[in-house]
Amino acid sequence: MPLGMISFLALCIFYIQVPQGQTACAEVDSMTEAVAGKGFLLGCISCKRREEVPGSAIVDWYFKAAGTEEFIQIFQYEYNNPTILHEDFEGRLEWQGTMGTKDVQTGAIFIHNVTYNDTGTYLCTFHRTLYLPLYEEHVEINKEVELTVVEKANPELTSVISEIMMYVLIVVLQLWMIGVLIYCYRKIYAENEAREARKAACSQNKLVGSKDPCDGIYLE
Repeated sequence: MPLGMISFLALCIFYIQVPQGQTACAEVDSMTEAVAGKGFLLGCISCKRREEVPGSAIVDWYFKAAGTEEFIQIFQYEYNNPTILHEDFEGRLEWQGTMGTKDVQTGAIFIHNVTYNDTGTYLCTFHRTLYLPLYEEHVEINKEVELTVVEKANPELTSVISEIMMYVLIVVLQLWMIGVLIYCYRKIYAENEAREARKAACSQNKLVGSKDPCDGIYLE
């Protein structure tokens, strides 16, 4: 399975299995390759190091286009209030992070209808406030995503390797089954040959009148 797909699936599992507001958290890197005309999830997760401490966070997203030097702010989320802040992304950004609580730890956004102009560097910034017993602590966490927009998805090396390993495993299992069948056939054949030889020896002993050592052997 591609490494980028692993990250995406891990993020999806996090959304499904961890109820919003629950303290469990796992940081997963964002995917970095989008397909033109498709949607794309920009992942950004920042887990609190002390879950027992209440807190709140504001998430800002910035974008620096390829070939430019400055970031422009394109999005902000503050407790159930997602806001698109740049006209180039108007109607195309959707909040996919923590909802229903001020204690935001997942700050992902979804880009609809990706264009080649979306290629560049995205900066996700958490402005977190921790409400300690005696004072408030303010923390800023930054995470960057280098996004490349392509015409169609490219298979990653890990995907190719996993497919090769799958076919190798299938071939190995088939060869193993054939080997087991051959072994069983030879063993049964050898037992039949030995039984026929014993029968022949017993028949010969009876004909010459010798003491029968084959009592109990059934002769067909």
